[in-house]
Amino acid sequence: MREVIFDTETTGLDPKTGDRMVEIGCVEMVDRVETGETYHAYYNPERDMPTAAEAVHGLSIDFLSGKPLFSETASELLDFLGDAPLVAHNAGFDFGFLNAELQRVGREPISMDRMVDTVAIARKKHPGAKLSLDALCTRYGVDRSHRVKHGALLDAELLAQVYVELKGGRQIGLELAAEPESTDSQVDPSARFESASAPKTKLARREPRPHSASAEELARHEKFVAGIKEAIWTR
Repeated sequence: MREVIFDTETTGLDPKTGDRMVEIGCVEMVDRVETGETYHAYYNPERDMPTAAEAVHGLSIDFLSGKPLFSETASELLDFLGDAPLVAHNAGFDFGFLNAELQRVGREPISMDRMVDTVAIARKKHPGAKLSLDALCTRYGVDRSHRVKHGALLDAELLAQVYVELKGGRQIGLELAAEPESTDSQVDPSARFESASAPKTKLARREPRPHSASAEELARHEKFVAGIKEAIWTR
């Protein structure tokens, strides 16, 4: 199954009050394995950059003023997203900004049915624990030493690793798949696990081992029991 893990950086907290998306980073996964395909873009927000927001991601308006408008590359982004489920940390925030930008340029918003929120997954798995991306990276041993400031693509790459752990970690690759029908090009069937219907090797019959005590063993046992002082069964 194809999934896209993504993250955004913005000018603030609420697109309804004029805040804009200024960066998006996307990581493609197939069957919870990163394919190496990514999408990354900066956008000119056509407005100022609040100091508090710049302190988080380090993106100044001087840097962003030379970047394309969202409308100029929206098609590229949508092509990359395709119809895959979209995974984000506190996904309602990222979906809100992404859909606000799409609606601003006359595009259809992305259905919330495609949203996968890793905060919600983590809350069920670790109730009462810290749920920030940093906290989950620490919990699962994901290296974030190179993360000085927030960055959409870097955070998406970190989240991809955390998401795999939240969904079962390395063990997800151990699931048994249905056996495909035999073809000449397939691996030698002898290298696979035997199915329940496969013929079993016939073992040589072995005579049952003696299990009754001999007369000598019974005599030794009686002598041993007789020597027990103050046995509870004599009270």
